[in-house]
Amino acid sequence: MAAPLPVLASLSVMLEQRLIIVSGKGGVGKSALSVALALRAQRTGKRVLICAMTDQVGVALHLGADRLGYEPATFHGGIQAMAIDRAEALDEYIKIQLRMPAAAPTRALSRAMQVLADTAPGIREVITIGKPIFDVWQGHHDLVVVDAPPLGQLMSYLRAPAVVADLVPTGAVRDQARRMATMLVDPAQSLLVLITTPEELPALETAETLDELESDRLVTLGAVIANRVLPALDLPPERLGTLPDRPASEAAAHHLGLLELQESALSILPIDIRLPYLFGIHTPTEVSAQLADAWDDAL
Repeated sequence: MAAPLPVLASLSVMLEQRLIIVSGKGGVGKSALSVALALRAQRTGKRVLICAMTDQVGVALHLGADRLGYEPATFHGGIQAMAIDRAEALDEYIKIQLRMPAAAPTRALSRAMQVLADTAPGIREVITIGKPIFDVWQGHHDLVVVDAPPLGQLMSYLRAPAVVADLVPTGAVRDQARRMATMLVDPAQSLLVLITTPEELPALETAETLDELESDRLVTLGAVIANRVLPALDLPPERLGTLPDRPASEAAAHHLGLLELQESALSILPIDIRLPYLFGIHTPTEVSAQLADAWDDAL
C-alpha cells in the first residue's frame, strides 16, 4: 500500500496555487477533471489557462472545440486553453533567450536544437513542462491547469528539471531548470492532482505513483480523486429477497456487487475526493460542468 503523503484536498486551498498538474491512468477522466477545476477557478474570478501537454483533443472536447492550438483560445467566459507543441515551445524559448522579436526566423536554429532535445536526457520533457511553468512566471493568469501525460510518463516530466540542472554545468539553462524544480516542490505554488477510477488497474498504477512520489518528493500532492464512483444503495444485502419483482432484485444485487468491487479497488488508496458516476448520455462539456458542480458535495 502506498505511503500517505500530505495533501491539500480542500478545493479552496488548491485553487490558491499557481500551477495544478492533473494526471492519472489513461481513460480515467483527467481531461474532464482538468476542465472542471478550471471552471471552478473561473467562477471565483480567476484568470485561468489550461495547458494540454500531450493531447490536442481531450481538453478541447470538454471545452466544446475540436482541437486546441499552441496559441491560447478563449472559452466559457474567459477560460483560455492551449495545446503544447514541443517545436513551438522550443522556438519560443530560443527567441526569449536570444531576445529576438516574435516574428524573427529561427526555424533553422530550432531544428538544430530539436536534434539535441531528442537525444539529451530530460531535454524533451523539460521543454514541454517548462511551457506551463513559464506561463506561470509571465503572470498573465492567476492559475495554470495542466492536463498532464498519463501516469506511465508523468514521473519523467516531473524529474526533468532536476535532471537537466544536474547535466548542464552552468548558464541560463541550468539556472532556469533549477528554478523549475524549485517551483514544482513549492507547496505555495504547485501541486499534483491524481485521478483514478474505482477499478483495479487504475488504482494499482495510482498507488505505484504515490510510492514514487513518497520517495522522490518532486511535487506537493493536492489530492487523490476517485472519479465515476457509484452512489451507495440504501438497501442492505439481506433485504434483496424482499424486493417486489425479479428485475428490481437483480438490478439491486448487481449494483451492490459493483459497489463491493469498487470499494475493494479503492481500499489501497488514500482517497480524498469521490466524484460521481454520471448516469445517462452527456456531451463532454456537460460532463465537465457536472463534475465542477459535484465538487462541493464530494468534499
